[in-house]
Amino acid sequence: MPETAIPRAEYPRPQFQRPEWLCLNGTWEFEIDQGDSGLERGLLNTTLSSAITVPFAPESELSGIGTDDFLTAVWYRRQVTVPAEWAGQRVVLHFQAVDYDTTVWVDGTEVGRHRGGFTPFSVDITDTCAPGSTAVVTVRARDSATGPQARGKQSQRYRPHGAVYRRTTGIWQTVWLEPVPDTHLQRPRITPDAVEGVFHVQAPISAGRPGLRLRYTVSDDAGEVVAGDVRAGAGLAVQARIDIPADRIRLWSPQDPHLYGIRFELVGQDGDVVDRVDSYAGLRSVSMHGNAILLNGKRVFQRLVLDQGFYPDGVMTAPSDGDLVRDIEISLSAGFNGARLHQKVFEERFLYHADRMGYLVWGEFADWGCNVGGKDGDQRPDMSYVSQWLEALERDYSHPAVIGWCPLNETYQELGDEITLLDDATRALFLATKAYDTSRPVLDTSGYSHRVAGTDVYDSHSYEQDPAAFRAQMAGLDRGEAYTNTGPDGRVWSLPYAGQPYFCSEFGGIWWSPDDVPGPDSWGYGLPPGSEDEWVERFAGLVSALLDDGNMFGYCFTQLTDVYQERNGLYTFERKPKFDIERLRQVQTRVAAFEKSGEYPG
Repeated sequence: MPETAIPRAEYPRPQFQRPEWLCLNGTWEFEIDQGDSGLERGLLNTTLSSAITVPFAPESELSGIGTDDFLTAVWYRRQVTVPAEWAGQRVVLHFQAVDYDTTVWVDGTEVGRHRGGFTPFSVDITDTCAPGSTAVVTVRARDSATGPQARGKQSQRYRPHGAVYRRTTGIWQTVWLEPVPDTHLQRPRITPDAVEGVFHVQAPISAGRPGLRLRYTVSDDAGEVVAGDVRAGAGLAVQARIDIPADRIRLWSPQDPHLYGIRFELVGQDGDVVDRVDSYAGLRSVSMHGNAILLNGKRVFQRLVLDQGFYPDGVMTAPSDGDLVRDIEISLSAGFNGARLHQKVFEERFLYHADRMGYLVWGEFADWGCNVGGKDGDQRPDMSYVSQWLEALERDYSHPAVIGWCPLNETYQELGDEITLLDDATRALFLATKAYDTSRPVLDTSGYSHRVAGTDVYDSHSYEQDPAAFRAQMAGLDRGEAYTNTGPDGRVWSLPYAGQPYFCSEFGGIWWSPDDVPGPDSWGYGLPPGSEDEWVERFAGLVSALLDDGNMFGYCFTQLTDVYQERNGLYTFERKPKFDIERLRQVQTRVAAFEKSGEYPG
């Protein structure tokens, strides 16, 4: 990479875009603060000891640091000059993701704090660094390897092991500046209604002002589709109904991932444009009918793959925007039509590419094994889980590729007589999701401890490797019985299945690595196959057991790629195919029993 090149320089938020912005990725001063004593030692006001390439975490090779050690705290420092042509506007400093507890200073003045390693936050720095001026931005990120913190698949031991991987500390997504007017649009929620051919828009405004109107212009490849405006009213959000003319309706689907461009303009009382942003939306519906999840009123079998979103040289950060695209392409090539974005809130540009490529995804939080214990691997829930998850929902709400939400994964706890903290946390996250989004199904937790009686979706995880035994295990839906994960000795961990849409959301995980032998440094689930052909036969048997079940709305196969020591991917960690991918595609793309009954009327 040339020294002058800015890494990951593409616009980080394609669904809410203003024309003016300044990418701050690149070289920053950097220092590791193992004792978390940097503030007392004066790191806030001094040159830091080394350098790092943002937006790559210090654990990654691409950062120029590449450490495996625990990092209690890290510091960043950079001089920033705000363009003079932004005069008259507010200056907002955006962080797409910093892991985990972050404090931001400008010229020594604290301007913002944020908790959470996976969601964006912004701070207004106008009063400390106005347009045309130069200032020093300093960032401290604290990150504990233990304790009640949502970390997803980040290892709490020195090295990756089992199904957990390398840690991420500090800045790991784009940092950028943006000018906004004093009164400006905030991120709108766009809700599609495919039945009526309507987009419902809720557009928050930063501050009230008399006479404001929201003007919208919807376009497609043929030009303008519809335009209109609506009065802002007395509140701090504008409500708009955008009706698409019948002859211009084109539904978003995996076969035709059509996106409408939408320009929003906030217009003042005098007719001047106060603020302008560009967005897009897909017109589609996600609904439930009995045990089915429908897309645009049709049965679409969800052939999902588990995607961990890790990279050999970038850890949780894709080396380039093209790497995000490639991950979708290699999944589609193998016959999948979507993914569980597993134990990580993926970069928003991944969702942008999923939107335009017709790739179905389930949004997920990063809290694997969340419970109230204290053993290695646990991620104990606290109030920040709810606030961080709501930030993820706010960011991703309007992406048409997102067809379901799952705030928790593999919550380990026996169902007993007492109501526990895990019960409260599961219900709180479920209710928060339902309150924020009534347009998509919500799964209370993926696998194990289902604790919400009214969860929209029920699921299980099974890494049974014998296809015949797996088929028998999953065969109870015809009788209204579902395979349910239990604890040791068969102890009950979940409320009973109640006829909801059901899928096996983790299965497979078949080890294959011809260059080494199974063990701690190379593992998958169950006994390894004896040959590549045997691997493909096992894959076909496991997949067919679910494709043949007309009561199953989908599945999720573990997993897309190898990740460090976990060698159970369809592709290597470097994204090279391990099998004849066409054979896998043929297994998956035959018509599933679920789809044979066709459409539901109305």
